Amino acid sequence: QVQLVESGGGLVQAGGSLRLSCAASGFTFSSYAMGWLRQAPGKEREFVAAIMNTGTLKYYTNSVKGRFTISRDNAKNMMYLQMNSLKPDDTAVYYCAKSRSVPPMRAGDYDYWGQGTQVTVSS
Repeated sequence: QVQLVESGGGLVQAGGSLRLSCAASGFTFSSYAMGWLRQAPGKEREFVAAIMNTGTLKYYTNSVKGRFTISRDNAKNMMYLQMNSLKPDDTAVYYCAKSRSVPPMRAGDYDYWGQGTQVTVSS
């Protein structure tokens, strides 16, 4: 069965950095676009970044462009999100997700999700 396991979240001060990782199993990872989405308390889950199956095309929501970088290693079935210059508004639970349609830029474009990892940015 499909499994997605996130790691790397934590508490960081504004301006700091974190690197999230997603370990995927149970499907042919290299065949699917993948993404990161996040959900803050009281808000809907929102798209953050996506990467196509070969890693050549990447998409970002405007608020993270220039600060976040999505990447993947198909040989290891891993996906990453490097987050720099973090802001308090980035505080949320971050989810790794497998796409079912492309380009996967909405929550509805994903069919499997990890359990999430908490990112908290203090001011």
